[in-house]
Amino acid sequence: MLERLNKEIMRLTYVVRIFPSSNACARLIRALAVETHENWLEAHRYLNMNDLKERKKTELRQAA
Repeated sequence: MLERLNKEIMRLTYVVRIFPSSNACARLIRALAVETHENWLEAHRYLNMNDLKERKKTELRQAA
């Protein structure tokens, strides 16, 4: 995942080519890192609690 982020940073900085300051480059990289982090949080849910609740309800119904 880190390699993918590095490739995306390289791609975007290549498109811009010249930054007015080092702060501008840092802002671009920071924005990309935040976006990547948010996407990762939404996409990688290791345990969906709703599915767990439904399964427990089903097991309780079968046991009764």
